[in-house]
Amino acid sequence: MIRKLLNGDIDRVADIWLKTNLKTHYFISNQYWKSNYELVKEMMLQSEVYVYEYDKMIQGFVGLNGEYIEGIFVSDEMQSCGIGKLLLDYIKDKKVRLQLNVYQKNARAISFYQREGFIIQCEGLDEATGEKEYTMLWKQK
Repeated sequence: MIRKLLNGDIDRVADIWLKTNLKTHYFISNQYWKSNYELVKEMMLQSEVYVYEYDKMIQGFVGLNGEYIEGIFVSDEMQSCGIGKLLLDYIKDKKVRLQLNVYQKNARAISFYQREGFIIQCEGLDEATGEKEYTMLWKQK
């Protein structure tokens, strides 16, 4: 079931955010993610966030800022089970255009988004981490 984030969900969602970033973005220092943990929790409560709940446990979420996808995160034990696609399809039904940034070293995420119809628009640099990233765009047909 996909639903809007509730205040009581924030610790579980933030934990998924942290664990996923630490594992996926091995090329960025762990301290970067840990030092942003509290700020991200505050930002999530002010953003458009949808959670995927399975068996009364949140297993993934997507965060949006208008048409911009801040991120799609799925718990470690539930990755590659289709939850990311379900969350993405859910927000595709709500928006006519979506944009996101993804680190170039995150090949798995890039191929996922390309499979889902996103196109690389341009290349940039994430100043906070010094890592190269792509800006990707999806438009409803």
